[in-house]
Amino acid sequence: MHLSKEQKIEKINQYRPIDDVFFEVLARDIPFDQEMLRLILDDENLIVEDVIVQSDERNLYGHSVRLDALCILSNGIRCNVEVQRSDKDNHLKRVRYNASMITVKDSDTGTNYSLVPEVYVVYISEFDIFKSNQTVYHIEKVIRETGRVIDDGLHEIFVNTKVHDGTDLADYMSHFTETSFDDPKFPCFTKAVKEIKETEGGRESMCKIMEEYSRDVAIETMIETALKYNATHEQIVQDLVEKYALDSVSAQKRIEEFINNPE
Repeated sequence: MHLSKEQKIEKINQYRPIDDVFFEVLARDIPFDQEMLRLILDDENLIVEDVIVQSDERNLYGHSVRLDALCILSNGIRCNVEVQRSDKDNHLKRVRYNASMITVKDSDTGTNYSLVPEVYVVYISEFDIFKSNQTVYHIEKVIRETGRVIDDGLHEIFVNTKVHDGTDLADYMSHFTETSFDDPKFPCFTKAVKEIKETEGGRESMCKIMEEYSRDVAIETMIETALKYNATHEQIVQDLVEKYALDSVSAQKRIEEFINNPE
């Protein structure tokens, strides 16, 4: 359905930072990423040099690997930020899988294991994953027998918008579920949201991502329906090529990704 300009603006105004489509545009703003990670990682000197979002042409990790925002820090560390509204996934294994893909992609063949890149994963959810009434959880490897913490270069931080423990981080996370706010404590977050919702350039970026998401949903629906009625992969590939102008290799890959990740 074609939306008028006014309808598009209204739809954009209803989005919140926790929503995938909005976060993808929001995460392109490096000052926003830097302010967010400085707070979550408790490092006021942290510098974000670059960010790669899911639809970025530089994204080498593949459509099946959900990397909402991969931030490259000044010290070379990779920090993947993911947002999750649905509580119907195995979140721990999702984090483990995506972190392993980043590690493999960013390691040279034959790399000395001491040079394997350090990876942070920040997982932002609209619910308390561990149901222990905490705003943030840090997952670490611990030797059971001694209680000693082992650092293997993977750091997992789970943050949620559900629990408010009175901290600045909880205040910050509360804005992820709001359609608008003006908080002087978080100027980069406030500015980035306003620019998306109130400027022509921001709205154009949102409209483009909205169209891409709609197209992805349509492709997945088509694949799901075809598989339900026992269509062959060859038939589905042909339909995707004809209707969505995918090449045959991309069409086959989308089918395989859907089968492996049917959520």
